[in-house]
Parts: sequence; structure tokens; C-alpha cells
Amino acid sequence: MASSRVFFIFFIVLFLGGALYFLTNKDESQKITETLTDVVQENIEEIADATFPLSITNLRNGKYEGSDIVIEDTLDPGSNYSRYYVSYKSEGLKIFALLTVPNGKKPKSGWPVIVFNHGYIPPIEYKTTERYIAYVDGFARNGYIVLRPDYRGHDRSEGEPSGAYGSNGYTIDVLNATSSVKKYKDVDPQKIGMWGHSLGGFITLRNMVVRSDIKAGVIWAGVVASYPDLLSRWRRNPPRPTIPSAARGWRQTLIDQFGDPEKNPEFWNSISANSYVKDISGPLQLQHGTADSSVPVEFSETLAKQIKEAGTTVELYTYSGDDHNLSNNFNTAMQRSIDFFNKHLKK
Repeated sequence: MASSRVFFIFFIVLFLGGALYFLTNKDESQKITETLTDVVQENIEEIADATFPLSITNLRNGKYEGSDIVIEDTLDPGSNYSRYYVSYKSEGLKIFALLTVPNGKKPKSGWPVIVFNHGYIPPIEYKTTERYIAYVDGFARNGYIVLRPDYRGHDRSEGEPSGAYGSNGYTIDVLNATSSVKKYKDVDPQKIGMWGHSLGGFITLRNMVVRSDIKAGVIWAGVVASYPDLLSRWRRNPPRPTIPSAARGWRQTLIDQFGDPEKNPEFWNSISANSYVKDISGPLQLQHGTADSSVPVEFSETLAKQIKEAGTTVELYTYSGDDHNLSNNFNTAMQRSIDFFNKHLKK
């Protein structure tokens, strides 16, 4: 556990201080020991944070080089864009994705990109080329390359479907997807946006506080609360039966290992992207229906407030009486998303 590693560091400091006491005069050894102790104390939060599973610091310390994107199959085209079934690598796993590329004359610097993070779909039901068709089309026909990655264990993608909240696996798959699409020949690597729905919003927010190259993000009905709020203000009952039991039990697993948020706030803050919104990589737009029965609208409202307090740009749109998919306001929400990306990625 993190605490044992931290105590081990302190033990080393004290041991070195004691050794120096016998090798040098008392005054000098005391000064050296105090200096070493001060260094550890000044960095103790970062040291502890880096040892926590799921921590944002751990994610920031990772390497996400991705790979070249491989076209596995050419699909039926859209209205003014081509569609491909592609793959890339994430932690050695082969992850599949849907890729769209605009037709017509490519901008001199390349096409802007939207990395598209889908919401929860039971992994055994998920198909790369199904669902979110109108969403992808909305961006693809407006001059964007769109990459919609699977997550590990979905459809033909390798690995186990670990869930998003008790594992960094899905977040890492998207970190590698972003690095991979930046290598694609027709892409402008300086114009990367990210869109996420529900679970995909959770992944989008984490990516935007880990990476510095996502220039703008849009989240619909996102699971964007801090972990303490996820514990106390959001619970699905009964649990979804298609998620492996290990993924379903992330709440109790983390509480058993690290204690609840009142007893160990450092851990729960370290894994919450909300604790790092001052570092968010670009402007964020949030959209949420007030009658959403899957994810409370207060999650988006709270995040918007946190981002404003951090002095960063955020837009919040709520839709009275609308559901988790913004079904009653889809066209309005989509146009707002397109306008937002146009403003921050094209101009």
C-alpha cells in the first residue's frame, strides 16, 4: 500500500541521518538529516499520490505512444466522408476503432480530429460499427476526422473489459488512441478535440487533465463527479449483470483497501480528475438533461462550478425534462457541440 512505501522512505531518511551522525560531527549530521527530512516532507503528497492505483499522477507518469493506425477494412462511406474499420495498440493490446475521414481538399495543416468516447454498452453486446451513428455522422460531415475507439474487451478488441471506474484500462486505451490518431497522415496533430457521453465523459475528463494536447472537449451527460460523490451520490441498483464482478465491485474494493473518503481523503482526491481541473488542457462544454435517470445533472453542474473557480473556460447547457441521450434536444445539442469545436479547433 501507499502508506507503507511512504513510511519506508522515511525510514531510509532516518537511517541515513543516523549513519551520518557517526561518520561526521553531530552538528553537521543533524543539518543533513533535517535537510533530507524536509525534502521528503515537501514532496510527501506527490510521493504518496504516485503510489496509489488509479491516481492522476500515475496516469501522468505513464507512456502512451500508441501505434500506427492500421486499416483493417473499408466500410460503406458516409455522405461526404470515408469510413474505415481500424486498429491500434494500447499496452500491447490490439484495440479496434471506427475511423472517418472527410472527402474533398484537405486543409494545408491536415484535418482537425475528434476522439469520440462512447458511453456504457454491455461489452458482450458492443459492436464497433453500431450505435452512436448519428453522433459520429454529425462531426464527420462537418470536416472532422473522427476516431471512435473501442475499449479493451469490447467486440473484437483484445483484453478484459475492466470497467472505467475501478481501473485505468479504458482511460489508457483512449490515451493511446489519441497518440495513434496524431500519427495518421491526414491529421493536424495540433487540432485534437475529444467528445464523450456518460462513461465516455468520465474518460474524456481524465484524458484532459492528463494530456496537454487536447485543445477542446465536449461531454454529454457525463459521469464527471469526484470519486467521493460517485460513492455517495451515484449508485446503480441492481448492478449491471454483464460487467465482470471485479469491475462491479470497485467501490467496496477501494474502500476495503484505502478506507472511505472521510478517513483517507488524500487517496480519493488523488484519483479524482476534479481535483486537477486547474490543469485541464482546453475549454470544456458540458450538456445534460435535467430528467436524466442514469447520471444526475448535478454532476455536470458541480464540475462547471469547479472549472469556473479554477479560472478555466467552461460552457454548461442543461435541457429541462430531457433524458440521458438528450433525445428531445439532440439537434440543438449536436449543433452546439459542432460550433464549440469549430470555434476552438478550426479558427
